[in-house]
Amino acid sequence: MEELPIQPHGLFWQNNFITSEHEARLINIFQNELVWPERSGRLSLHYGYTFDYKTFGVDPNVPFKEFPNWLASLIPTREGRPPDQVCLQHYPPGAGIPPHVDTHSAYDQLYALSLGAPVMMQFARSSDSGNQDESEKKEVVEVDLTPRSMMQMSGDSRLHWTHGIKKRKTDKLPDGTVRGREDRWSITYRWVREPAVCDCGNAKLCDTAQMELGIERELRWKKAGEGTTVGLLQKAE
Repeated sequence: MEELPIQPHGLFWQNNFITSEHEARLINIFQNELVWPERSGRLSLHYGYTFDYKTFGVDPNVPFKEFPNWLASLIPTREGRPPDQVCLQHYPPGAGIPPHVDTHSAYDQLYALSLGAPVMMQFARSSDSGNQDESEKKEVVEVDLTPRSMMQMSGDSRLHWTHGIKKRKTDKLPDGTVRGREDRWSITYRWVREPAVCDCGNAKLCDTAQMELGIERELRWKKAGEGTTVGLLQKAE
């Protein structure tokens, strides 16, 4: 994998991690052989440990689920170690995922394989300078998640920038072209951090730093009275 020459640093990339024929077989399995939750919007299936959408860590109440045969050939390893948690997600046209950072103390680096249609992912970082309103304080970079590409998030991209996909049915490309969205699937791989401590010191995004400073971590599920957060989490689960 090669690091992308952009901000945020720490984004590594490999085109054509699998062939188009392999991708077609996988999508056929996703569409015809797997049992998905019966609801609209973004849908998720979990293998290994289950991802907890309330804490962005591991759900300790759900037992480890073995990787199915179709997933075995798609498992990247880090230093000979397979991931502890794998999440398959289906994004129908218009679906997205709120900006977030996976819990620092729970996970180390993240990998993501994109299948089906492409989509633009937004990486955002807050600035401490000036007195602008919150929207003006964000530095935003869009990355085109192309089919069959494998992306690794490490360093700044993993720890100091949020990532998300806007809920919309089209994406505007750098050349001004408007591209419609179609069905997309992603496979996200996570390795549990051992020990469960992060030393990045980012008090805005790191749960370890917040705990050391006595700051109560702001969890989206606690903000039930502020808009549609609970609904978003219910769809995510």
